[in-house]
Amino acid sequence: MQGGTPPPRKVMVVAEPTRESAGALQYALSNAALEQDELILLHIGNPNSWRNTFSTFLRRPSAGSSSTMASSDGVAEDVDFLEEMKHACKKFQPKLRVRVERVEIEGKDKAGVILSQSKELGIDLLVIGQRRSLSTAILGSRRPGGPMRGTKGVDTTEYLIENSDCLCVGVQKKGQNAGYLLTTKTYRNFWLLA
Repeated sequence: MQGGTPPPRKVMVVAEPTRESAGALQYALSNAALEQDELILLHIGNPNSWRNTFSTFLRRPSAGSSSTMASSDGVAEDVDFLEEMKHACKKFQPKLRVRVERVEIEGKDKAGVILSQSKELGIDLLVIGQRRSLSTAILGSRRPGGPMRGTKGVDTTEYLIENSDCLCVGVQKKGQNAGYLLTTKTYRNFWLLA
């Protein structure tokens, strides 16, 4: 590594219209992604599920702008939260390359699709928001009944942390200025002050 500049990496954030995903993106922008890196916002959607249940929280029309736009079939749809996330990334780190990847799945193997996409795209760091209850934090996410078999009965984030080929960080934002609770394969419940 000549010159002291680390080589560019690919950082992927699992993007959903949730508070946990927003916390993961904030962590990635503040602590993980460098300006020479590429940030990929990956959204896994089910085409049969009802559309963007949280879209009403993301619609904040400003003067002179519209919160809806026409889709290819002429039906108005909500402003894409992924484009809003991409815009926030460019505002926070203007030199960072940001792209959006959308994958639709029929089944419920979201974790398998995320692992497949991270391999296919050559991801160096996978960041995912994590919602944890007190009992999950204390007892862990594995259900009784033997070894983990696939993703059934196991928290998606925990499954990704254990099975990802790249470094995977589960992020739980703790209040506005309280920092982050991070989980990786080697560190559990690591507190990072913001």
